[in-house]
Amino acid sequence: MTDTSTVNTAAHTQLPENLEFEFRGKGMEYFKIWIVNILLTVLTLGIYSAWATVRNNRYFYSNLYLDNINFRYLAEPMAILKGRLVAMAAFIAYGITSQVAPMLYLALTVVLIIAIPYFINQSLAFDRRMTAYNNIQFRFKATYGEAFMAIMVWPLLGLLSLGILYPLAFLRINQYMVKNSSYGTSNFDFKATYGDYGMIFLAVIGAGLVIGLPIGLIAAFAPALSVITPVLMIATYVGILLYFIVHTNNLFFNKLSLTEHTFNSNATMGSLGKVILINALLTIVTLGLYLPAAKVRITKYWCSCISMDAVEPLDNFAAAEKENVSALGEELGQVFDFAS
Repeated sequence: MTDTSTVNTAAHTQLPENLEFEFRGKGMEYFKIWIVNILLTVLTLGIYSAWATVRNNRYFYSNLYLDNINFRYLAEPMAILKGRLVAMAAFIAYGITSQVAPMLYLALTVVLIIAIPYFINQSLAFDRRMTAYNNIQFRFKATYGEAFMAIMVWPLLGLLSLGILYPLAFLRINQYMVKNSSYGTSNFDFKATYGDYGMIFLAVIGAGLVIGLPIGLIAAFAPALSVITPVLMIATYVGILLYFIVHTNNLFFNKLSLTEHTFNSNATMGSLGKVILINALLTIVTLGLYLPAAKVRITKYWCSCISMDAVEPLDNFAAAEKENVSALGEELGQVFDFAS
C-alpha cells in the first residue's frame, strides 16, 4: 500500500515544468499581410492603418505559443480608429495654436507634458487588456504618481547624476512596467536590483574605455592605420550595444515571475548578432522587401530564448473581472510620440 504522506510530499517537491515559448509565424505569410497593409493604408490615406495594426498584432500574437496554447489579440479596428481620429484632431488643434495663440500653445505644452504619464498608463492598460492567453486577459493598473516617477523623474535624476543613477532609472521603469501588470488576478513581480543593472552599465563603460582608448591612440599616433579606425569604432559600438541588449534582456526575464512561476532567458551575443547581420544584409539586398521576414526571424529568435518554469498547471489561473479600457489613451500617446 502506498503511503499518502509520501505521495503528497513528492507532489510538493516535484521540479517545475519547463515550458518554452515558440513563435510559429513564417516570413512569407507575414509578407502578404505586410504588403497588403501598406497598399491599403496608402490608398485610404491612412484610414486603414487601424485595421493594419490589428492584422499585424493578431498575426504575431496568434503565432506565439506557450505550452502549445497561443496568445490572442482582442482589439477591434473601429475602436482603434475612433481613438486615433480623436488623437489626430487634438494634435492638429495643438499645432494650429502654435501659430494663432502662442500663449495658449505654451500652456497646452505644459499640460501635455504633465499628461504624459496618464497617456502611457492608458496605453499600457489598453495593450494588456487586449492581450489574452488561454481565455484570460492581462491587466495593467498603475497610478499617475508611479508613472510620473518611473518615466520622468528617475530618467532625469540619471541625467543629472551624470549617469550614476541610470541603472536605478532602468530598474524603476521595469518595476513600474512589471509590478503593475497582472495575468487575470495574478500579479507579476520583478526581483532585479540596482546592483544587477549597475554591473551591466559598469561593463559597458569598462569595455568602452578598454577598447576605445587603444583605437583613439591608433588614430593619433599611427596615421597610416587611421583608415581602419572607423571600422574598429563601429565594431566596438555594435559589440557594446549587443552586450547591453542581451544582458538587460536576460536580466529582465531571469528576474521576472508570475506568482510562483519563474522565467528564463538565455540569449547570447553571438546568436543575436548572427540574426541581426543576416536580417540587415537581406534587407539591403532586397531593397527593404525582406523587412517582414526579418521581423519574423528576430521574433522567432527572442521567443526561442525564453522559457517559463511552471510549478503548477497554467489552467489554475482565474480570470480577472471585466473592465472597459479605452483605446484613446494609447492613440494619444502614439500621435504625440509618448508611446511606442
